Amino acid sequence: MNELSIFNTLFDDVFGGNTSAAVMRRTGFTAPKVDVIEEDNAYTLEMELPGRSENDINIELDHDNLTIASKEEDVKEEKEVKNEKKAKKYLLNERRCTSFTRRFSLPQDVDADSIAASFKNGILTVSMKKKAIAAPKQIAVIAG
Repeated sequence: MNELSIFNTLFDDVFGGNTSAAVMRRTGFTAPKVDVIEEDNAYTLEMELPGRSENDINIELDHDNLTIASKEEDVKEEKEVKNEKKAKKYLLNERRCTSFTRRFSLPQDVDADSIAASFKNGILTVSMKKKAIAAPKQIAVIAG
């Protein structure tokens, strides 16, 4: 048990277990794992989204906040609709896509017009170029 999980347990006890961390712990759902990489001229965000397609993902930029979300979808119901001719009886059904929303505050040097996203093999990649930083300007002093 790490310090964060101890804090979450304390927080749950004080507020009656209604925190999102408590819900995630009870349901077994964890937020998608993310890597953020900084290079000289860009940032790259990579998020694991196994079992999803590019149509399941919604990305929104509001000022300096990047929000990545996906809706809940019950895999069992989807399979029954596709296979109406042959009804299935599930003995075990653990696969389920749950809703999530992740928000990221972007650094001020991100060029919002350059943000691009791609999805391949269950990995969402969001590329963000950095704005060109103005070189220091020399100001001439005029005798007055």
